[in-house]
Amino acid sequence: MITILQEDDDLLFIDKPAGLLSVPGKTEPDCVEARLRESHPEALTVHRLDMATSGVMVFARNKAAQRHLGLQFERRHLDKRYEAIVDGIVQDDSGHIDLPLRADWPNRPLQTVCHEQGRPSQTVWRVMARMGDRTRLELTPLTGRSHQLRVHLKAIGHVILGDEFYASGDALAASDRLLLHARSLSLFKPTGGERVTVENLVPF
Repeated sequence: MITILQEDDDLLFIDKPAGLLSVPGKTEPDCVEARLRESHPEALTVHRLDMATSGVMVFARNKAAQRHLGLQFERRHLDKRYEAIVDGIVQDDSGHIDLPLRADWPNRPLQTVCHEQGRPSQTVWRVMARMGDRTRLELTPLTGRSHQLRVHLKAIGHVILGDEFYASGDALAASDRLLLHARSLSLFKPTGGERVTVENLVPF
């Protein structure tokens, strides 16, 4: 069962659990899309979250809304905010990461920083709290690359706790799930153009 956070005639905002694919995998049919369509067969996918990431996702309820949302993602008219708990104490209060990313082909699905062949990728971050040997961050991705937040934070020396792809040792063992959550999503409604923001409580 997928929790609906908010809905109207065009949109379904849902709470994606950690550990569940957004769309079917090559060998794994169970996913958010399939579960949501049990109650809302008209649901159309617009974007994805990593399997390990939890938080707000939006689905369209008709083709026109899907096209409208697709353009908003393409033109970066949306505002997405994440929270993460990372390894180590982040010294600065805020920052902007600008590092190009590409697939790490021998180690798919991992991604890697590559200044020669990588696609432009930018993340803005802000410290929310410093807690012993870890830091809680608010993250705003300005681009939407695969694993962007995870790779960018690793690149600045503060891997996300519980990240089975990019963390190791104590940082991996610190949590049985990836401590990354899509906290809020703000966009324009396809009908009427009103700006709407949907928030989802952080579970960690």
